Amino acid sequence: MIYARIAGTGSYLPGEPVTNDDLVARGIETSDEWISSRTGIRARHLAPEGVSASDLAEQASLRAIEAAGCEAGDIDLIIVATSTPDFIFPSTAALLQSRLGIRNEGAAFDVQAVCSGFAYALTVAEKFIASGSHKRALVVGAETFSRILDWNDRGTCVLFGDGAGAIVLEASDRPGVLASALHADGSHSPILCVPGTVAAGQVLGDPFLRMDGQAVFKFAVKVLADVANEVVDRAGLSMDEIDWLIPHQANIRIINSTGKKLGIDADKVIATVSMHGNTSAASIPLALDLAVRDGRIKRGQKVILEGVGGGFTWGAVLIEY
Repeated sequence: MIYARIAGTGSYLPGEPVTNDDLVARGIETSDEWISSRTGIRARHLAPEGVSASDLAEQASLRAIEAAGCEAGDIDLIIVATSTPDFIFPSTAALLQSRLGIRNEGAAFDVQAVCSGFAYALTVAEKFIASGSHKRALVVGAETFSRILDWNDRGTCVLFGDGAGAIVLEASDRPGVLASALHADGSHSPILCVPGTVAAGQVLGDPFLRMDGQAVFKFAVKVLADVANEVVDRAGLSMDEIDWLIPHQANIRIINSTGKKLGIDADKVIATVSMHGNTSAASIPLALDLAVRDGRIKRGQKVILEGVGGGFTWGAVLIEY
């Protein structure tokens, strides 16, 4: 039987951190105390003009490929999770393939599940590898959310940031992805969305992110706890056997509430939201890479990766790293 394991991780954050005080200096009517007390966010990174999701994805991917000890040409599948692609088409994954100099005609495509995107992409990649059709996948979450923020809406613009995280997932004779679960309920789409589009050369509707924060909070805590329990049950394990929880990095109160609801000690929950805010599909692999590189996550440990985002979508993947 063919399994899939993570061979390497990488991440990238553009430019210098933009602190809460920096946003105040730019004219946004808020304060460090207001933002940090409600969200836990202290800073975020904003991609400079001309820097796109594929630029961020490339840097994170190169680091993941190096960590995996392979070459870019060894990759035969690229899946990029993003809600902020470079273009309507081609896909950001195809652009990334070209940037990495990959010419083996392996598959490359994007997944759009907003903040759950990395969980969706990882699940899809694992299925490809388990089928035997592909041997080594590059799975990336990359976002330039600063491009879809209304900087006059202090309730949303202070929450998000730009960044990318990546993993190399490769075929193995030992299980690495132990269980996964994906869900969606489109009836909740109005509470978090960008209700606009481009047609006939014009922007139709509202091109900025809009969110009902309280509704999102309630929904997120419930489904994150439910889906974490679901993958643990599917793997035939108990929550006591889980070494680490990496939830989507949106809000420290959501993160803490989810861990508490699951009965997981706070020191086993990876939280990086203070450093980069909500980076949507990039947040899980950013947190994973940090915890791998600082030595907290070790080989053989069991980790839950989970996300929830606009759609509404949610999902979790239980891995043995």
